[in-house]
Amino acid sequence: MSSHPFQFPRHFAWGVSAAAPQIEGASRVGGKGESVWDRYARRPGAILHGDRLDPACDHYRRFREDFALMRELGVKNYRLSLAWPRIYPQGDGPVNAGGLDFYRRVLDALQEEGITPWVTMFHWDLPQALEDRGGWRSPLTPAAFAGYADTIVKALGDRVKNWITVNEISCFTVQAYGGTGKAPGLVESKQVVRQTVHHALLAHGHGVRAVREHGGRGARCGLSDNCETVIPVTESAADVAACREWFAHSNLAILGPVYHGRYSEAYLEQCGSARPKVGPDDFKLISLPTDFLGLNIYAGMFVRQGADGRPQLLAPSASYPRTDSSWLHLAPRALYWAPRLVCDTFGVKCVYVTENGCGYDDDVVKGGECVDLHRIEYLRSYLKELQRTIADGTPVRGYFVWCFLDNFEWTDGYTRRFGIVHNNFKTQRRTPKLSARWYQAVMAANRVL
Repeated sequence: MSSHPFQFPRHFAWGVSAAAPQIEGASRVGGKGESVWDRYARRPGAILHGDRLDPACDHYRRFREDFALMRELGVKNYRLSLAWPRIYPQGDGPVNAGGLDFYRRVLDALQEEGITPWVTMFHWDLPQALEDRGGWRSPLTPAAFAGYADTIVKALGDRVKNWITVNEISCFTVQAYGGTGKAPGLVESKQVVRQTVHHALLAHGHGVRAVREHGGRGARCGLSDNCETVIPVTESAADVAACREWFAHSNLAILGPVYHGRYSEAYLEQCGSARPKVGPDDFKLISLPTDFLGLNIYAGMFVRQGADGRPQLLAPSASYPRTDSSWLHLAPRALYWAPRLVCDTFGVKCVYVTENGCGYDDDVVKGGECVDLHRIEYLRSYLKELQRTIADGTPVRGYFVWCFLDNFEWTDGYTRRFGIVHNNFKTQRRTPKLSARWYQAVMAANRVL
């Protein structure tokens, strides 16, 4: 560590993130099949202002200029995702060679700019053809994912050494099949929802297996999870203990089987008769050793030890400071506690923050500049807490801001802007925001400025 305040370790990986369905556009170009989000966006009232996934950022055609801008900003690491339906239009069956060729061109362009790719195999855009056959409710989907993972690692493993299997299991299972506004937007029973989680865990296991079998020398892989994050009200022994207890209980369904190789008795008791069905070798696959855990951290709830000695959850009031996303209240200490708690609870040895950022609706360009001071203060306060947890011994090795470009923000369409680079969706003009220039300086100095 340097004598400078808020200094990060040498070789810390700074980067930016994005996801294929949010930036690529070209949803019917080059042989790509329909995704559940393509279908869901056509449902009346599903997406703000009726926005669709085209044109998004037109990254499909403009990726080279986007990578040149990344290089100009000093970005060395880029977390991207592959669109499963661009490679397997039906989810399985015939592979779309044009889709693989597109991603070869993308990865070659990154290499030309000196940017290291971190590739997410699946970021929510399930092929609609698989959803029509049961989606994550059916064992057909993790089986299809196994073939998809094998294909992409074999085809792209000479260009990619950092793999992320799936992104935020709870979002494309619990929320998507539990009626809370994620594609395909269904309302299923608790047992069915828990089964979708189990099938997603199997897909993760197949992703790890594919990297081990086909990734070649130096290949690494992990999961990106949006774990239930809690923060002690005070960092006293009592509140920290309550926080640990709440965290361990709240993350049994996903991180438990990945790191412990089973569903705990506490989780099964919680499920009752609505527990997922498990095959004889499922946990052997699900718990294959990973090289890192990716954490997507935005907010966090507060916990203290209650009068009865048990953890007590405290929800932020209506006047608590938050972004324009109602779910995203400001909680910088989440970046201290989430990495620390996953390491202490599940024995994680290496963490990357694979997403952290904030969405606002009033990012506008005036006089050629977008002055997003609110985003700088958000990121600065969070990064100071990340540096603190590293200084206290938490093995965090990298950080990826969400996100590089303003994009299609799921049900918020093009209204909500998370990017450090402004995108004019009518002209596709990119304008680095003040936060991009600030982040450029942070990456160059390797410390919070």
